[in-house]
Amino acid sequence: MRQILCLLPLLLVTVVAVQHRSVLVEGFRHLRTASWPWLLAAGGATCLTWVAAAVTRQGAVIQPLPRWRLLATQFAAGSANHLLPTGLGAGAVNLRFMTVCGVPLARSSAALALYLLAESVGRLSLLTALLLAFPDALRLGTLIPAGAVAPLLAVAGAVLAVAVAALSLVRRLRAAVLGFVRTALGEARSVHMRPARALALWGGSLAFPALQAAGLVAVGQALGLGVPPTHMALAYLAATVAVALVPTPGGLGSVEAALIVALVAAGGPVAVATAVVLAYRIITVWVPLVPGALTLGALVRLKVI
Repeated sequence: MRQILCLLPLLLVTVVAVQHRSVLVEGFRHLRTASWPWLLAAGGATCLTWVAAAVTRQGAVIQPLPRWRLLATQFAAGSANHLLPTGLGAGAVNLRFMTVCGVPLARSSAALALYLLAESVGRLSLLTALLLAFPDALRLGTLIPAGAVAPLLAVAGAVLAVAVAALSLVRRLRAAVLGFVRTALGEARSVHMRPARALALWGGSLAFPALQAAGLVAVGQALGLGVPPTHMALAYLAATVAVALVPTPGGLGSVEAALIVALVAAGGPVAVATAVVLAYRIITVWVPLVPGALTLGALVRLKVI
């Protein structure tokens, strides 16, 4: 069974690559005309995102984790995240890694929730800061479809109402949720009582989306998009926040569409914005996918996860 699990990531990579072969061909075609120094900068920023993720993961848990294994796990988790619905792949890999390292399941689950909260707060904080600094960077009329806000608010309200009703009516569910919340709050309190852990948690959660945005900016400069770097960063953050609730594998398809719309809303030509997004996704998703899948298989075989 473990040997089969080692080969499963490569099989999934092959399936996903065949499904998106037209995107791969078009993306590599655009890379041939790009400025290589800027592409190397984008690749460097992508590599640093794994370091930022590892720092944030360590900051979310009190127990020290093996550094190099933690970093390798983040690299492998990136591939898992692109093969499963958004967030599930990386969450499952990291949860298993912490469990193998001896972190109790309740505490590792609380650490996972704390990481997701910190990453969301960091991304929204950067987005808010850039919106305040550059209020005219995005043409929101083209970014948000007319009449889309009301249905989204209605769906969010309905989901919240169902959740509240379920917690009120189902005693076992309420007890389980309250127990998890108590554990999570206790873990968060313990983390913030250690300045080094708190700095790693919040510093990494800010660095992670900043490095992702820097990668897009570098690709935009490589292909001559003609949009100011701060506006490109703002477009990236706005697009990723917008697709955060779309349950597609790694955001494949939804992220590309949202990024193109956001870059056009920031003032970029449609053709160049499309080329930038395709090239960016090649660098950040498709190039690391096979090495990440191999790393994932190796970690499974070595019983690291």
